[in-house]
Amino acid sequence: MLESILASTGTTQSLSIASTLLILAGALALGLLISRAYIWTHREEGYAPSFTVTLIMLPAIIAIIILMIGDNVARAFSLAGAFSLIRFRSAPGDPKDIAYVFFSLAVGLACGMKHVEYAALFAAVLCSVMLVLHKVRYASPRGNDMLLKISLPENLNYQSRFDDIFNKYTDAWSMKTVKTSDFGSLFKLVYRIRLKKDCPQKEFLDELRCRNGNLDISLTLSEFEDKIYL
Repeated sequence: MLESILASTGTTQSLSIASTLLILAGALALGLLISRAYIWTHREEGYAPSFTVTLIMLPAIIAIIILMIGDNVARAFSLAGAFSLIRFRSAPGDPKDIAYVFFSLAVGLACGMKHVEYAALFAAVLCSVMLVLHKVRYASPRGNDMLLKISLPENLNYQSRFDDIFNKYTDAWSMKTVKTSDFGSLFKLVYRIRLKKDCPQKEFLDELRCRNGNLDISLTLSEFEDKIYL
C-alpha cells in the first residue's frame, strides 16, 4: 500500500519499502556515529542530552524528506514554504554545535539521494578529523580563559583599581563591560582574564575583595545551560 501511494505521488518509481528501510537504517547509524563523535569531543566542556538525540534523528529526517520529494520541483518548493513557518525556540549555540548540525544535514541529504556509501565515507572522514582536532587541542588557548565579574561601590574609582592584582595573577586580561546597577549605587565590571599556571585562586579573589569593599565577585569558565559534565 505504501509503495502504491509513493508511486501515485510521482516521487520515484524505484523507491521500495526495502530500499527505504535500508536508507533510514544507514542514516540513523551515521547519525549515531556523529552523535558519539560529538559526545567524545565535548566530554570536558559538557553537552545537552537533547542535542545529541537531535544529531541522531536529523540525518534520517532529511533522508526521508529527500526521498519524498524525489525529482518533483513543485513539491520541493511547497516543502520549503512549509519549513519557513518553523521557528526555533532555542537560541543559537556554539559555532561548533552549528557545524555538527550542518554535518548531520549533509549526511541526511546524501542518504536521501541514495548515496549511503558516500555518506558513510563522508561521516567517517569528518568524524575522524573532529576527533583528531579535539585530541591535539587544536587552537585551544594556552591558559584558562575565564570571565571575572566584580561589583564595586559607586564612590570608588574603578579605573586602574585592580591593575596590579591582574598583573600579579594573570597572563592576560581586558575589561569587557562596565554598567551601573541598583539605581546607580554599584558598578558592575566584567573582565576577560587568563590566570597564570597554578595560580592560587583563593588568594587572587581575597585580594580583589579587599579592593571592592567585599562585594560580590564571580569567576567562571563559561556559561552553560542544560548540560552534563562527565
